[in-house]
Amino acid sequence: MDTSNAKIVPVILSGGSGTRLWPLSRAHYPKQLQPLHSKLSLLQETVSRLTDDNFTQPLIICNQEHRFIVAEHLKEIGIKPEAIILEPIGRNTAPAAAVSSIIIRKKDPDAIILLMPSDHVIKNTKAFKAAIKTALPAAIDGSFVTFGIKPTRAETGYGYIKKSGAVSDQKGCFKVDVFVEKPNLADATKFMAEGGYYWNGGIFLFSASHFIKELERLSPKIIETCNLAVAETKSDLDFHRLDKASFSACPSISIDYAVMEKSENVVVVPVDMGWSDVGSWDALWQLLDKDSNGNVISGDVILRNTKNSLVRSENTLVTAVGMENTIIVATGDAILVSNRSTTQDVNLIVDDIKSANRSEHLSHSKAYRPWGWFQTLETRDQFQLKVINLNPNSKISLQRHQHRAEHWVVVAGTATVTRGDDIIELRKDESTYIPIGMVHRLENKTDETLEIIEVQSGSYLGEDDIERFEDEYGRHK
Repeated sequence: MDTSNAKIVPVILSGGSGTRLWPLSRAHYPKQLQPLHSKLSLLQETVSRLTDDNFTQPLIICNQEHRFIVAEHLKEIGIKPEAIILEPIGRNTAPAAAVSSIIIRKKDPDAIILLMPSDHVIKNTKAFKAAIKTALPAAIDGSFVTFGIKPTRAETGYGYIKKSGAVSDQKGCFKVDVFVEKPNLADATKFMAEGGYYWNGGIFLFSASHFIKELERLSPKIIETCNLAVAETKSDLDFHRLDKASFSACPSISIDYAVMEKSENVVVVPVDMGWSDVGSWDALWQLLDKDSNGNVISGDVILRNTKNSLVRSENTLVTAVGMENTIIVATGDAILVSNRSTTQDVNLIVDDIKSANRSEHLSHSKAYRPWGWFQTLETRDQFQLKVINLNPNSKISLQRHQHRAEHWVVVAGTATVTRGDDIIELRKDESTYIPIGMVHRLENKTDETLEIIEVQSGSYLGEDDIERFEDEYGRHK
């Protein structure tokens, strides 16, 4: 089969929260947006390996809370996506695959989709692309192709795929004997000894049209609700919002359960490509380069008599003495200490934080916005101290607060400030005061970064005390 003119549409799933990598990964800034493996975020790495002539521009599916950060990450690497689809609520991978197939088929009924997570590492891109090339004829012919990752150890954190016989007319493709849930250690060890078992990496290649037909047969409720959600999509700047009511009515189910484990037309292409889902701190330790003592070190760290550990600091000095097989991660507002063997349970700590009505699972002290970022330096009763960094030629919304006043001091750049009916310009070391109830805006009209110190004072200092009147980013209160 001639596949030389076939174009593959990458569909990148960026909706996860990565709770097992807390405290670095938070709900508002999850692991796919973090530079864990290189200077690029995992999302940027994922998109960057799919930029040659065999691929179209990617379609990104993400949480609406992450939309501006995702767009900025793509802009930083020069990628203009086919679309950024916003999920109003998480519904797992089968609905995401359905939505993308519906959208893509409208443009090209013969389109082939490469569906993959945004938060995995693939060290050997050449091997990955070779596997895609092997899988492409089968996908064009109507098969649903999954990529089986050659296992390197008896791993209990991944599902497995057991291959069966070769597909006679599709070289390099094999029938799937069975999909296996995450095994216990004894079974995982047996899989390694027997051979023929592969990790399920959650990466799939298929025809959009064939996938929709198979969903209509196996999971009609998914395709029905997703058709409605797409039909009622609202465009917002560069984003496309799925209809919340329709999408919320869709079953929450993985593509494995909805299609791959039920369809008679699934094949697996084995591949050894240096893959990791970076699903825990131990997985990250396994992935990264280590020093002579087996340690992975990042940030301001001093160690003595410490072996086979991962120690990471985002700002403050972290020291450790006499530790072994340990994970220590320090961010601006939280510290995790864990044995490497128990890092799969970090998500239980996140559950405990939620149950205690705390906020450390949601965001860092440094929070990103479409105009830049702010970092909370100090919070006490009725006052709060922040650094605000405003990107060149950006501005916050025209807004007011009902419960707090704000004092602004410029420490770098030039600020244009709206205070009620007045507009003033402030330079370095100059300041202004925004009383409670005053309509105001901070703007950076220059090509340089603007940085200010903000002191908030009042009876309530929450981020939801914002009444917006104008906002170029399409946000409301």
